[in-house]
Amino acid sequence: MPTPRPQPIHRAGILTLVTVYLVLLLGIPTRLTVHALGSAGAPSLLFGLSCAFIWFLAQLWRTSSESGERRPIRLALVCFLLVVGVSYVFAMMRPIESDEASQANVALLSTLSMTGVLLVAHDGLVRGVDIETIVRRFALAGGLMATLGIAQYVTRQSLVDRIAIPGLTASYESGTNFRNGLIRVAGTATHPIEFGALLTILLPIALHVALHSHGLGRFRRWFPAATIFVALGLSGSRSAYIGLVVVLVVLLLGWPRRLRMVVGPTSVVVLVLMCLALPPLFRSVRNMFVGAKDDPSIASRTDSYAIAVQFVERWPFFGHGLGTFLPKYRVFDNAYLGLLVSVGIVGTIAFVAIPVTAIWLLLRRRRLWIDERSRDLALSLAAGIAAGSVSLAFFDGFGFPMMMGTMLLTLGISGALLAVRGRSQLPPPDWWPPSGRAEPRHASQDPVELPVPRAHGDQSGVLSDGSRAP
Repeated sequence: MPTPRPQPIHRAGILTLVTVYLVLLLGIPTRLTVHALGSAGAPSLLFGLSCAFIWFLAQLWRTSSESGERRPIRLALVCFLLVVGVSYVFAMMRPIESDEASQANVALLSTLSMTGVLLVAHDGLVRGVDIETIVRRFALAGGLMATLGIAQYVTRQSLVDRIAIPGLTASYESGTNFRNGLIRVAGTATHPIEFGALLTILLPIALHVALHSHGLGRFRRWFPAATIFVALGLSGSRSAYIGLVVVLVVLLLGWPRRLRMVVGPTSVVVLVLMCLALPPLFRSVRNMFVGAKDDPSIASRTDSYAIAVQFVERWPFFGHGLGTFLPKYRVFDNAYLGLLVSVGIVGTIAFVAIPVTAIWLLLRRRRLWIDERSRDLALSLAAGIAAGSVSLAFFDGFGFPMMMGTMLLTLGISGALLAVRGRSQLPPPDWWPPSGRAEPRHASQDPVELPVPRAHGDQSGVLSDGSRAP
């Protein structure tokens, strides 16, 4: 069933909401908050709550029931939110310390905030033009953040400590992190691990823009992908390198053979050149993996398992409460381990179901589509979500708002693409924005030559344009 064409004001409003969120999420350093609100004073968090409220009002004002494509990603999200709510109620019903209750409230607000942005993108982006516009802006934001990271590496300075915004106060002092004598860049993120993890999500999206946004100039197309790739190499983060491998594996398995033969060797050559130009960087990366058994960060992760088991045995199903396991008890450098403790087995399964559902649907649906642009966007989103999901196993992602905000917005864009693009092999003629040049078209993509499957016993063919074959 075709999606109704939205009014221009509605489209502009949704695009503005998502774009403003991108600026607040990635453009403002995490340490800058509204002082009076404490941990809940991050501008992106407050704006996300506004998005949640707007989405809720939109549901109240709907005059007709929703029809068309089912939305499994949204259903999986609702299941997770229900578990979080149950876990919160159970946590408040037992004796709890004041600081645990405060952090539980902040965690609940953060979850609702990021959920609001996901839902606005999921339900508000209803045309291919809108989805592609947000994808381009998403990639550009990542490219600008990566450029800041490269500047931090070159100058060996944080640089973000010079950013001051009226009304916002620094909640902590910004510093620089070093490993093996090399600076670990963080951009505007809280930590280099968060910086690397969110860039692995954005890299495949930036590559999609570079390969398919022919209406842009060559520099504007390739700037985000190039800077993100270089910044990932300079990040000095083990989780970022593992996420980069996940991205490349997913893309190389899904891309056409000709593209694989170009991008694969090119990526290897660029990495080799970076290692030759920066020998200390190569030695640092090698030591991360060769000497991992002696790395205290690895030991900290493995030592956390026994503590997590104790909490899971005591609160197995709905956990101790999201946000109630404070850093003063233990820092789990594994988001899934933290979920087991915070929301239990049920909550962990519910959360994992969200990215798994998105990846499965994106890969399954792209097999039905024959236009290369839709197929590539689905593959890029799946690669980004897969990389983000793997990265969460190496740090407590729920304690880093930029990472989770990027992850959930990517899930929202994926849901919008699946719902709007539907199951048809080809999109409507004006579904994508003008590319500036005709995209390659194979004979197999001609809609006149694609018969729709016939019912048993029907001897006449029906072509995809609605006419009947002779």
